[in-house]
Amino acid sequence: MRLALTAAVCVAVGQGVLAQADVYALVDKASAYVETFQQNFGSVVAEERYAQNLRRGPGATTSARGVSGPVETVLVSDFLLVEVKGEGWLPFRDVYERDGKPVRDREERLTAIFLKGDRNALDQARAVMSEGARYNIGNITRTVNLPTLPLLFLTRRHRDRFDFKLGKQDKSDPGVEIEFRERTRPTFISGLEGRDLPVEGRFWVNEADGTVVRTELDAVDTSVEAHISVTYAADDGLGMFVPSRMEERYRRPRDPMEIRGVATYSRFRRFQVNTSEELAK
Repeated sequence: MRLALTAAVCVAVGQGVLAQADVYALVDKASAYVETFQQNFGSVVAEERYAQNLRRGPGATTSARGVSGPVETVLVSDFLLVEVKGEGWLPFRDVYERDGKPVRDREERLTAIFLKGDRNALDQARAVMSEGARYNIGNITRTVNLPTLPLLFLTRRHRDRFDFKLGKQDKSDPGVEIEFRERTRPTFISGLEGRDLPVEGRFWVNEADGTVVRTELDAVDTSVEAHISVTYAADDGLGMFVPSRMEERYRRPRDPMEIRGVATYSRFRRFQVNTSEELAK
């Protein structure tokens, strides 16, 4: 599913030293972690509280007055990962409340769709995603605002699309910083009229076990600028790291306004879905 950035250099990390030449060994460890994460988080539904607002960008002189449509909104949704045959683990969001008012009955619609295992379950789920995307504010259509999206870049299915190298290290970092840059075409994310929109960014990875504790994604071209960062935190109930907070910023060139968003995640609960072959037919 395509969504609408030979000399060894040694860097001090904690009490040890990590060589630039060893970065792919750490990427291998992070990849193995992500595969396990997907399996474990794939049986979890989270509640997402997602505040968006439209504001003046840096150096802009125009205010939000006169802008058509809302300048702020708060969405509450179910968020989950589902394994789809032939496409891997895909994230889905189902909005059920906007600004304190229900937009549908509070049943877990996405889980019900996948539990049935119908042949058209994937199409139904994608329709739910598209329906929810229309509640996003601003003049940028986006489906990349998913907290677990960058983790896909570390999977065996997609990691060969990227180059990785060690980033700048600081004692305050939550882990080893690994920079990534997409180098293949067509790109994972598409821009206007299906144009390639390469991404780049950073992972912060625990050197001991490969746990990804923070991600940053940047997607910039002549038509749009997007920045998304996600922080993970340990959840004692699930016994794993889960998305805790997503912060994002979007802007179009020569547009004085930018879109800001902050999403937080809570009420993690387990479920089981039908991932039979019929789902992908």
